[in-house]
Amino acid sequence: MVALDGPSGTGKTTVARTLADRLSAGYLDTGAMYRVVTLAVLRAGVDPAAADAVAEVAARISYEIGTDPSAPRMLLDGEEVSALIRGPEITHAVSPVSAVPKVREFLVAEQRRIIEGVLGTVGGVVVEGRDIGTVVTPDAPLKVFLTASAEIRAARRSAQDSAAGRQSTVDDARASVDRRDKLDSSRIASPLRAAEDAVEVDTSELSIDQVIVALSELACRRGLLDECSKAAK
Repeated sequence: MVALDGPSGTGKTTVARTLADRLSAGYLDTGAMYRVVTLAVLRAGVDPAAADAVAEVAARISYEIGTDPSAPRMLLDGEEVSALIRGPEITHAVSPVSAVPKVREFLVAEQRRIIEGVLGTVGGVVVEGRDIGTVVTPDAPLKVFLTASAEIRAARRSAQDSAAGRQSTVDDARASVDRRDKLDSSRIASPLRAAEDAVEVDTSELSIDQVIVALSELACRRGLLDECSKAAK
């Protein structure tokens, strides 16, 4: 199991999916789970800051998350919402929703259940989020915390939004990144931080391939791979 944490714009999702595919492992995007709850909250007309009401929505929705790194998907009440949960409205509201302790308690339990299932069937899993190494899987044999400069992260986020057809500027993306960082790092429940035994990797000047090689080598040194040379290529 590889626990991959870090703020937005560090390349976390691309790295996690690519690494999982390279290692023939499963993949779990825990952030998508908080985003789908946020979508349900907004559709229910609930204030994201109303903790009790948000928790009630989280407890009653039906959702399904895919763990195939080549085709991850997110269903809400049977509807495919993978694209919808990446929109600016969800991005703006997801931090207060994910800060609700009851929501985190519920989803962490679900994440652990999913991880156990993937490990039992596939044999390996790469899990990405903001509290994986500190809360969800504190016993993971490899914990990685991705970082990057605020300028680089904002540029990446703006490019991702533009590629997805969402209007965005670097200044807007920087404001969003800074706001999300502040909210995620200051929340009481599972704040964003690196685990004490996590390996920090700054992706500011690295390509995705370079990050993948570095993480594959780390996994090899931790004894997590059978074919180290193949995984690192």
